[in-house]
Amino acid sequence: MKQFLLGAASAIGLGAISGYGLIQSGSIDFAADSAHSPRITKLIEWAREKSVAKQAKDIIPPTDLASEERIRRGAGNYDAMCVNCHLSPGVEDSEIRKGLYPNPPNLSQAGSATEGQVEDARRFWIIKHGIKGSGMPAWAKGGMDDEAIWDLTAFIKILPKLSATEYQARVAASEGHSHAGMEPPASTPSSPKSHSHEGHSHSKHKHSH
Repeated sequence: MKQFLLGAASAIGLGAISGYGLIQSGSIDFAADSAHSPRITKLIEWAREKSVAKQAKDIIPPTDLASEERIRRGAGNYDAMCVNCHLSPGVEDSEIRKGLYPNPPNLSQAGSATEGQVEDARRFWIIKHGIKGSGMPAWAKGGMDDEAIWDLTAFIKILPKLSATEYQARVAASEGHSHAGMEPPASTPSSPKSHSHEGHSHSKHKHSH
């Protein structure tokens, strides 16, 4: 037994030394255009889902999650905050999404909106807290309050059922990028009314190459 323990300790020690040497040499590839091995990918996904499930287990979704008013408000924020990474009906890819790793899920695809309170709580937690090392931000840190996050969750649930025309109509009927929790920038007090006391809004920008 003593020899076994000594052997195990030696193996762990050698593994730690080898791991340190690998890191110190700079040989681990952190490039976003270089994928993990399938085994590492599965390990990360397993650890992520176990963590999210534990963190979200006590979250109780509101009873009015299917209300048209929540969905209406969520549409504008989705179009402003999520669409470049998670896409919309009729859009197959985006410039930023092509360069992200891991590739964000296309939330407009059929089957992406799993039903049930567990899935609703999972979406809420991810939107609020984000996912480390994935490009998914913690929107609560950006000023988004819980009610607005539930509105966004409500819209994501119906997104796969919408056509491109229906999606645009939903966005047009919304208040745009508007949610409580963020104050106007202090450095631009005389700027046009792009912010309100209850929320904020931004116009889309374009660029060319």
